[in-house]
Amino acid sequence: MTTPVRCTECDGRGWKIVTRRGHVAATGLGLAASAQEDCLHCPGSAEAPQERFEWEVRIPSEQGDALGPCGSSAFQATAMDELRKAMRSMPGDVPVRGCIVHKVFDFGAGPDASSSRHVFRAYLDPAGSVLFERITK
Repeated sequence: MTTPVRCTECDGRGWKIVTRRGHVAATGLGLAASAQEDCLHCPGSAEAPQERFEWEVRIPSEQGDALGPCGSSAFQATAMDELRKAMRSMPGDVPVRGCIVHKVFDFGAGPDASSSRHVFRAYLDPAGSVLFERITK
């Protein structure tokens, strides 16, 4: 049995709970236990799922697509701006394409336990403008 733990980040106003997602799998693989403490009072993953918008530029090559500049943001508009800047900075003779992936991390989950879906494809037109295409599934 575990003992309750007062949270130090919110000066003891909240209690920490321990979530053990993937604990059995982590033990079987010989990895560290995947227990994570979340405070029920502090804002963060206990209040709402965390989300990220990851963007990446793909450059075609003989071996398939090579990964170019990439990044992540908490906001969709920021991810679109960063992708646009990265695609425009590529040499004009290189055909590039990009995408934006929306990831949501569930309560108490680590980086492995997320749901993701592609939300935008991006293309560079001959005039140098970035065109976004929404992906609907």
